[in-house]
Amino acid sequence: KPGTNSKTNFKNPGKPFKPRLKKAPVDDGTIRLNKYISNAGICSRREADELIKSGLADVNGKVITEMGFKVQPGDIVRFDGKTLSAEKNVYILLNKPKGFITTTKDEKDRKTVMDLIANATTARVFPVGRLDRQTTGLLLFTNDGYLTKKLTHPSHSVKKIYHVVLDKKLTHADLDEIKKGVRLIPEGIAEVDNISFIEGKPKNEVGIEVHIGWNRVVRRIFEKLDYKVEQLDRVSFGGLTKKNIKRGDWRKLDEKEVSFLKML
Repeated sequence: KPGTNSKTNFKNPGKPFKPRLKKAPVDDGTIRLNKYISNAGICSRREADELIKSGLADVNGKVITEMGFKVQPGDIVRFDGKTLSAEKNVYILLNKPKGFITTTKDEKDRKTVMDLIANATTARVFPVGRLDRQTTGLLLFTNDGYLTKKLTHPSHSVKKIYHVVLDKKLTHADLDEIKKGVRLIPEGIAEVDNISFIEGKPKNEVGIEVHIGWNRVVRRIFEKLDYKVEQLDRVSFGGLTKKNIKRGDWRKLDEKEVSFLKML
């Protein structure tokens, strides 16, 4: 009976049955709008669907509310008034050594932090904030413009912790002075979130936590009180630490770490 043997060719019983193989999908360069929004770091695909329904996305100036809409190569996609990029977001954490400049290019051909992560990704990433040439420690790179703006804007108060080695012992009076806030020109009072001596270390080693992003702010605080910073190492940035990252090495953040940063 027909249907009792799936391998029988009923149209031509003399020939063995050959299953018809489906052709592999062709990559035509299109991408679903919800995935495009997700890749831009706005939200998950499922959340993007709800936002699309509410009319927050437009393609080439036309508001799109239909599910499954595909974006063509060259289309201009805007979400909530801002132009998006479909490039997959990448997040790289570097333990920066001394002697590297935090910039993407250097006219004097000096070593930059980009040299250290050259093999990390093909995406065009940028450093989040800056560490001066002699400062070591954590430096984050990403192509996620929304997260970069969030992590660097003063209103979000992203915490950074530094291990500082001074040229002489820090007095308790100066420690208290820093806690109160040191006036720096031209910005004003440099408020620190916390400062303390490091347990088991000499009194010229301290830990300092700040959220302000002024240029060379930690060095300038101590210089104002007549101390020279001999070593400055950023040991924590936005809750991320240097655990299991050797000096000069990098690693990619996992999904939990990225989600944590986005919730800061």
